[in-house]
Amino acid sequence: MPVCATCGQENPEIARFCLRCGAALEAVAPTREVRKTVTVVFADVTGSTKLGERLDPESLRRVMGRYFAEMKGALERHGGTVEKFIGDAVMAVFGIPMLHEDDALRAVRAAAEMRDRLVQLNDELERDWGVRLLARIGVNTGEVVAGDASAGQTLVTGDAVNVAARLEQAAQPGDILIGANTRQLTRDAVDVESIDPLTLKGKEEPVSAFRLLDIRPDVEGVVRRLDSPMVGRERQRAALANAFEAAVAESSCHLFTVLGAAGVGKSRLVREFLSSLRPETDARILRGRCPRLWGGHHLLAGEGSDHAGSGHWRQ
Repeated sequence: MPVCATCGQENPEIARFCLRCGAALEAVAPTREVRKTVTVVFADVTGSTKLGERLDPESLRRVMGRYFAEMKGALERHGGTVEKFIGDAVMAVFGIPMLHEDDALRAVRAAAEMRDRLVQLNDELERDWGVRLLARIGVNTGEVVAGDASAGQTLVTGDAVNVAARLEQAAQPGDILIGANTRQLTRDAVDVESIDPLTLKGKEEPVSAFRLLDIRPDVEGVVRRLDSPMVGRERQRAALANAFEAAVAESSCHLFTVLGAAGVGKSRLVREFLSSLRPETDARILRGRCPRLWGGHHLLAGEGSDHAGSGHWRQ
């Protein structure tokens, strides 16, 4: 039944204009399901049943509320979407609604921060309620089917979700287990320890898993090789060169923003252009990088962006 966006009146299916206010009724577009590669994070509190025996319901609710708030904060700070809380478990997805090149690394960084935050939170919980929480985390990357994000349907389904949940269940308290695909996409930025292949419920073959030990700061998940020649992009490279020459001739600052979908080659384009400059005569080149972005800046970086200004270049 069409609902008027202006006054909220429900109207019959055949109505083209609202029967109350006369506003035009917009046709409701069918929702679209999409197949995407995402990274799923599952976290669960161990020993929650015993915790419930020690605390009265109100205190337990406050304890879990603080836990969920900290975990949600860590996940969203790295660009994850918290899909749901299930009892004492948290499920989040990286790649919904916006896909990033480094979703797997974002997810692993978020998982590590969740573990660190829990250590700090436990000091508060022990002081106020005399309890400490232990959690285990599973991270897995793979294809899923997702609902239409524009319609608020972020639910994802697929084997990648099931494996992430099974990895979490197989982890020891305090551990973070990551799947083989996640390991492959973060191999240059993380230190891991191989464990014996896991026999997981619902999987016919054993599943490879790795215990996260450490994350190297300021390192890409997969360091890019730039030894192959760049093909094409003459028009874009010319636009960069023209903007730089204009900035030098006018002695003014220009901001050049390169936008494009993840993986299209924005960083490579900027690197190729910067390599054509002579730092000793043309410009002083400064580089900056922020692996942890959130808020509005995070959305811009999620689409993928590189910025360049005359004299000072920001990448």
